[in-house]
Amino acid sequence: MVRYLIRRSCYGLLVLLGVVVAVFFLFQGFGDPSRLVIGQRADAATQDNIRKELNLDQPRWKQFVYYLDDISPIAIHTREGIREKGLKGIFIGGNTCLAIKWPYLRRSYQSKKEVWDILMAALPGTMLLATAAMLLATVLGIGLGVLAAVKKGTWLDTSAIVASVIGISAPSFFMGIVIAYVFGFVLSDWTGLHMTGSLFDTDPFTGRHLQLGNLILPAFTLGIRPLAIIAQLTRGALLDVLDQDYIRTAYAKGLSPRVVIGKHALRNAMNPVITAITGWFAELLAGAFFVETIFGWNGIGKVTVDALEKLDFPVVMGSVLVTSCFFIVVGLLSDLLYGWIDPRVRLT
Repeated sequence: MVRYLIRRSCYGLLVLLGVVVAVFFLFQGFGDPSRLVIGQRADAATQDNIRKELNLDQPRWKQFVYYLDDISPIAIHTREGIREKGLKGIFIGGNTCLAIKWPYLRRSYQSKKEVWDILMAALPGTMLLATAAMLLATVLGIGLGVLAAVKKGTWLDTSAIVASVIGISAPSFFMGIVIAYVFGFVLSDWTGLHMTGSLFDTDPFTGRHLQLGNLILPAFTLGIRPLAIIAQLTRGALLDVLDQDYIRTAYAKGLSPRVVIGKHALRNAMNPVITAITGWFAELLAGAFFVETIFGWNGIGKVTVDALEKLDFPVVMGSVLVTSCFFIVVGLLSDLLYGWIDPRVRLT
């Protein structure tokens, strides 16, 4: 187990390094952030000063080294740089010292706020959206899968299969536009839902108000694809289990279908479903980028898209790094959970 965790941690670090390299050189080639920071009418001298302040006047490779030094938990920093950036950690040495620190994601070009603070303020909205979507997908997906398996060969089974194929095939951004238009605009008087909105609405006279209704459409949109996959996995796994001898023995003993399916069959068919659920949670964090933008939901996805429009690269790169860390951690937890559920699986 320990060797497995060490090896997976090393793989995770290599993945993060690859993400850093790809994202940095991809986004640093688009536009000039200094012009957006100071406006279109600023003079050349002011723009040059801004570029120097942001290290944009340095060669690409040197900018990358500086960025890697900032986000790395072990790096070399000067005492002046530590004070300016407000780094937190253990610093060993004189003016130039070895730093064992919390990664520094820099400041936003536009708001001058710490990127970490911006992302952590937006993270609860994304986590709430992803959790609601996953709960919806899990409950409905398992229910539809069980119904399709029990009613195999009937119109209910066929309808569930067709619906799941459509759910898997349809892109989230397309389904989001359709669902927002139909239920948030055309049928808004009947549903009471809106095309856009976040968890809190702010009124200039009465203050902030909780609006849980705004969560329904984006959560349903985000949960469509995992719902369809969970339904198919549940159906397939349950059909395999229902053919086992111990299930026929349970029926022969006079147990009701509800007891046989709920207590015996479904319990033994959950391994692939649980693995899919844990793996899809990280996928939902990435898929939320499009859904949050379509529905105006305040989360990391919307913050990232807004930052892209303004060439606010530190926010974009910080968002990608945080999301990548979630992928790695959730993947590791998924493997550990699968090994715990099924003792036949050995993590080596």
